[in-house]
Amino acid sequence: MNQTPDHELIERCLAGRQDAFGQLVERYQSRLFHSLVHLLGSTEDAQDAAQNAFVQAFEKLSTFRGQSQFYSWLFRIAYNLAVSEKRKARLMEVSLDGRREASGLEPSDVNPSTEPSYAMDVADRQRVVQQALSELTAEFRTALVLKEIDGMSYEEIAEVLVIPLGTVRSRIHRARLELRDKLSALLRSDVL
Repeated sequence: MNQTPDHELIERCLAGRQDAFGQLVERYQSRLFHSLVHLLGSTEDAQDAAQNAFVQAFEKLSTFRGQSQFYSWLFRIAYNLAVSEKRKARLMEVSLDGRREASGLEPSDVNPSTEPSYAMDVADRQRVVQQALSELTAEFRTALVLKEIDGMSYEEIAEVLVIPLGTVRSRIHRARLELRDKLSALLRSDVL
């Protein structure tokens, strides 16, 4: 089944066919939501940011110039909204347990025939990775999440974050180094 290209859906929407925008929402809502959950640490915040981003994208669709991918443009809107909201609220960092409770994401054992301890090991590793990831500065965490979790290219990340390509490479490199160091420290402390 051939998917209608984004630019055609955008043209249809600008011509008054709002159902075309609905197709864009269906196409990108899951991807945007999952990326935002990793950035914001909360399913509620991610849902709010995604919903607000789609509303704003619809309202400003005529300003989309097509110089980037629609998703990159949409993500930038969501990212800016989330940053603005956090700035307004001056949210305190949430503990790892609080983030897990708020996000509703629990590790699951995809293979029921594995040993019972396997699920606990996976949960422990995910907890440690989430904790280490949450300790990264926002600029490093954002770049790393966009690259490793959302699968964006360096060029797309530069476009979304409006920073030079070299800065993207530097942030991802430094984020990986910091994450490695934090994981090592956390794993050492868990063993002791």
